[in-house]
Amino acid sequence: MDIIIKDLKKTFGEKVAVDIPELTIHSGELLGLVGNNGAGKSTLFRLILDLIKADTGTVHMQTPQPPLGGECGEGLPLKGAGRSVNVAETEDWKDWTGAFVDEGFLIDYLTPDEYFQFIARLTDTSDEQLQEFLAQFQHFMADELTGQKKLIRTLSAGNKQKVGIMAAMLLRPQVLILDEPFNFLDPSSQNAIKHLLKKYNEETGATVLVSSHNLQHTVDISTRIVLLEHGKVINDIDNRERQAQTILENYFEIND
Repeated sequence: MDIIIKDLKKTFGEKVAVDIPELTIHSGELLGLVGNNGAGKSTLFRLILDLIKADTGTVHMQTPQPPLGGECGEGLPLKGAGRSVNVAETEDWKDWTGAFVDEGFLIDYLTPDEYFQFIARLTDTSDEQLQEFLAQFQHFMADELTGQKKLIRTLSAGNKQKVGIMAAMLLRPQVLILDEPFNFLDPSSQNAIKHLLKKYNEETGATVLVSSHNLQHTVDISTRIVLLEHGKVINDIDNRERQAQTILENYFEIND
């Protein structure tokens, strides 16, 4: 699943939030988006997800043909096949896209169990498939989410984050977008989500986009890292051999 960005610009008053002439995120990449506060990371994700409208430019998603058998990796079938769509002109891309940007994505008057069941019904996921999916997250949930009577609105910020990440992945998307997924999580949960994201990317070939202020976690999981400042792409780094570590440390030390 390629994401093709052209002449994308978004301003808020006199402030330029995003200004990207051209950027292609290639199918199967696990891309880390980094930058200081106000760099435009969240705005870029919201533009890709058509949550806000661009002043100019386009975001296209170009889906690959499905492999033989109609599935990518193990488990639930991936959505979308052999199409190119402008996200601002159709909602078809939502069939193959999962995202968690903030807790506004949640239905907070449900319990986590009810919320996962709701997502499962929307995606024609059977009860058996749902239970198989949740079993992968037992360590991540730490016995604090399923089987409880707590409404999502009463959960800690970290547990809300967990519910949102899991719900996004339950869609079995070809595009997975997570804004600051390591926020509010304890070290064990951060390591668990790093493992789960890498495993998902490798097993399904999905395109995964993650923004984070945590350079170490970003370097650990990403095959490519894009550095944003003031809405512009400052550096685009191949990180398949983790060569981005020194580049990023030097950049942020100089610009601290």
